[in-house]
Amino acid sequence: MVEYQTLEMDALFHALGDATRRRMLHELSRGERTVGQLAAPFDMSLAAASKHIRTLESAGLIQREVQGRTHVCRLDPRPLEHAHGWLGFYQQFWTERLDALDELLADPEIRAGFAERGREK
Repeated sequence: MVEYQTLEMDALFHALGDATRRRMLHELSRGERTVGQLAAPFDMSLAAASKHIRTLESAGLIQREVQGRTHVCRLDPRPLEHAHGWLGFYQQFWTERLDALDELLADPEIRAGFAERGREK
């Protein structure tokens, strides 16, 4: 189970790691688009756009439906919830540490110690 979640997260962050795919997701957040519509803003072939779309599909971020010869894509944001939870843990981790550092730096004695060390150099 943990390995599956790791593979799922790896696929998700791989998909999000490319600016073209992020722009495609942003476009899909506005509604369904065909592969041609997703490829149009980029200087790329439909084959190249399809590779990006397959990566997004593998991550579970989009669903593709074939309507005759037209492939219609729609956003599925559910995998982003997993990423949000994972990132939220680290946000809390760093927020707590930065708050502790802020408290330390607010202490006049500690600030004076840092200032004195700076003058010694």
